[in-house]
Amino acid sequence: MMRVNDQIEIADWELTESFTRASGPGGQNVNKVSTAVELRFEAARSPNLPDPVKTRLRRLAGQRWTKDGAIVIFVQETRSQARNREIARDRLAELILSATVVQKRRRATKPTYGSVKRRLEGKKARGEVKALRGKVEE
Repeated sequence: MMRVNDQIEIADWELTESFTRASGPGGQNVNKVSTAVELRFEAARSPNLPDPVKTRLRRLAGQRWTKDGAIVIFVQETRSQARNREIARDRLAELILSATVVQKRRRATKPTYGSVKRRLEGKKARGEVKALRGKVEE
């Protein structure tokens, strides 16, 4: 059982972990031990996530969201399998937590009359300065 916040808990059956050999530094350890972690979370079928959270999660996950509605997180940062597993679970929890936050809708605004006037006057003054840079006639 993985707890994200007070309302959301993820059951063990929703998470699948598989371990593979990691690339990068680690000496002979890299060739012998499977330390990289691939964490799959069946987000679309999860009964613990409300539908609005699922839709925001799908948008936030991006390429990590698969066609069958799972989120795949791959971690190979450290030489320790346990630490990589921890990092993957933390990343999943952060992703779900950010999906619970409802973004404030943007309200279209119109610039004030005074600000438009000041901007145009500034442009006109700048244009006059540039126009005076021409050749001087005798």
